[in-house]
Amino acid sequence: MDFDAVILAGGKSSRLGGVPKAQLRYDGVTLLQRAVTAVRGAGRVVVVGPDPGTLPDGTLTAREDPPFAGPAAAIAAGLAALEAQDGEAQGGQSPSTKPAPWVLVMACDMPLAAAAVPVLLRELAGHQEAEGAMSVSADGRKQPLLGVYSVSALQREVQAVEEQGGLANAAVFRLLARLDLLAVPVPAGSTDDVDTWDDAAALGVDGDLP
Repeated sequence: MDFDAVILAGGKSSRLGGVPKAQLRYDGVTLLQRAVTAVRGAGRVVVVGPDPGTLPDGTLTAREDPPFAGPAAAIAAGLAALEAQDGEAQGGQSPSTKPAPWVLVMACDMPLAAAAVPVLLRELAGHQEAEGAMSVSADGRKQPLLGVYSVSALQREVQAVEEQGGLANAAVFRLLARLDLLAVPVPAGSTDDVDTWDDAAALGVDGDLP
């Protein structure tokens, strides 16, 4: 199944005292590095957030506008980066991969998210009439920042939200509200995220920056 990926690595990390989530470590590597590994099957990868430092060759970067405008704006920035590369290809520059019909959206603060990715892709492959697949945790909570979505449907909704007041600080559930999505149960723990130091301790995430 062909897909690109948008990794959300911004945010103010207010409840972590401003320590960047992307640079926290789990099992010896940063959360951002784990996220990049988790989307390994993607044709193209965009990391949205402040300067992420060293990334694998070919990784795109973007920033939500304005900075810290929230995940809906970050998703839009990631899509725009993919579209910009597509436009360059049409202008005569040959891309390494062609545009994919699906995009995997993943927040970088879920250290065990890799376990959910093949489950989402497998479920969506069997129901491609849907407009995407969203993770559902073991206790029934939907996690929109770990899902695979139709690029065309997501672009349509980004435009609609922009026309209805803008993406800055818009709720992600609002952005996705009109999509026909599969609710996919994923492995226990794969949607657990790091919002506080207590979360970090529970997940075994190290607060010592590299």
